[in-house]
Amino acid sequence: MKNMKLKVARVEKDLSQEELAKQVGVSRQTIGLIELGKYNPSLKLCIAICKALSKTLDDLFWEE
Repeated sequence: MKNMKLKVARVEKDLSQEELAKQVGVSRQTIGLIELGKYNPSLKLCIAICKALSKTLDDLFWEE
């Protein structure tokens, strides 16, 4: 399932996939795969992404 919440939060912060990837220490491809729902990130990576985007785990990774 695509993670549109992550993509929207990233765009709201005016960050490219590359810029977010550098902030959290992964490749741009990793961010792209997370957004496409083809990669399940570790909790550590989820937390790093949330901090970079000023969001909570619930905001970005919890299914409603």
